[in-house]
Amino acid sequence: MKIVVGLGNPGSKYEGTRHNVGFDTLAELSRRWSAPKPKSRFEANLTEILYGSEKLLLVAPQTFMNLSGRSVQQVIKFYQAPLSDLIVIGDDLNLKVGQLRLRATGSAGGQKGLQSILSCLGTDAICRLRIGIGRPPGEMDAADFVLGRFRKDELDLMDAAIVRAASAVETWATSGIEAAMNKYNSDPEEK
Repeated sequence: MKIVVGLGNPGSKYEGTRHNVGFDTLAELSRRWSAPKPKSRFEANLTEILYGSEKLLLVAPQTFMNLSGRSVQQVIKFYQAPLSDLIVIGDDLNLKVGQLRLRATGSAGGQKGLQSILSCLGTDAICRLRIGIGRPPGEMDAADFVLGRFRKDELDLMDAAIVRAASAVETWATSGIEAAMNKYNSDPEEK
């Protein structure tokens, strides 16, 4: 079983915000594969889907972004899952809007949900899929920016990015991180 963690903040107040692209990617995977209604366990909403012969556990931590590691640690411990079967999906301020970046390891790059997971699991060797949300304009506070919604002119780009992110997760699940990186680490404007 592969574990797919989408980062975000719970509650309707945060739906559609830049910080919730991880949740949005899980929603796209759930829609594609007619997932059952999520169950609440381990401080997360959990949904199982079957992609080909691969079972995917979709995990949406409900702890709020900065404490995501607490939930993920519980899931990993319960399922006795090797960390090589885990991928974390989150937003990235340092990538252009809609750009995807997969990595097998590395720092959190300032993403506090990912930092929480790396700290709780005690390693930075965690696959991650970052979805670009762009930089805050002017001197806008980064915290306010990530909790804001996308501009109208960004929505089509982000909708396409979420679809591509879901496809990247499917590739990772069946073919591994290298194949997913080779196929999806690109600038959407180059296509």
